[in-house]
Amino acid sequence: MAKKDVRNSIKLTSVDDLFSTEESRADSQREKVLDIPLSEISDFPNHPFKVKADEAMLEMADSVKQYGVLVPGLVRPKPEGGYEMVAGHRRKKASELAGKEIMPCIVRELDNDQATIIMVDSNLQRESILPSEKAFAYKMKLEAMKRQGQRTDLTSRPLVEKSISADLLGETTGESGRQVHRFIRLTELNPSILEMVDNNQIAFRPAVELSYLTEKEQQNLHDTMQSEDCTPSLSQAQRMKKLSQDGRLNMDVIFSILTEKKPNQKEKLSVRRERIDRFFPKSFTEKQKEDLIVQLLESWYKKRQREQER
Repeated sequence: MAKKDVRNSIKLTSVDDLFSTEESRADSQREKVLDIPLSEISDFPNHPFKVKADEAMLEMADSVKQYGVLVPGLVRPKPEGGYEMVAGHRRKKASELAGKEIMPCIVRELDNDQATIIMVDSNLQRESILPSEKAFAYKMKLEAMKRQGQRTDLTSRPLVEKSISADLLGETTGESGRQVHRFIRLTELNPSILEMVDNNQIAFRPAVELSYLTEKEQQNLHDTMQSEDCTPSLSQAQRMKKLSQDGRLNMDVIFSILTEKKPNQKEKLSVRRERIDRFFPKSFTEKQKEDLIVQLLESWYKKRQREQER
């Protein structure tokens, strides 16, 4: 029998391993902040939070230009190369506006569900969040939490204890599970009606009821709201939902419900759209038109006051 070569069974310690300390080995595993080119960072897929070049963003860009990005973003490496932004979309936009080419980021290995939960949680800390942003964010996070709860390798707890619900999501956001479900219902609204919710033209609770209407019924509703310059109350929205479920909601019924006189309804000023639409850029939303009209009226009012004081 051939004698076994003992030398081949012995794993020799490298010089680096021999002289490395426990502290240095731990440091090699520690996350580091890297300066990453903006061109190598792509946005998170279906990112539900809007990144606008508004006044707050311009102020952030000025700060980045003067001091740089003070809080690093969080990215994860992409299999095909480059990085995907997990937390820091606004800082990335501000860096672009400030003319920066790189951004400090922490690189972390994350699976899709882990990245989704971190992305949502980091954005929910913002002061101002639109209903549509919260709706799609809650939906994405709840789906990710449910997928994590179905895995058996996350904890040693029995699978039955890992059932994830909207109640658990609500605990992390300070809202009830029922309210979480209401927000998620808004994702069923067509974009035009959802924009009206964001612009405070339709109240939250009526919007939830309207989300149960079919796509065609919602389009008919939107057309009627635009032509008649009115929106449904909660009771009207609930009636439309019931009629839709019974298959009895059509354009005539929608018109009849929206144009009925509401209790304590106050007379309101109405201006035909064709008289004013020509003065606005085509890209203007109804909210932008309203804001500009109010701004011009305030300027006119102040001018009159100054003239009367002379």
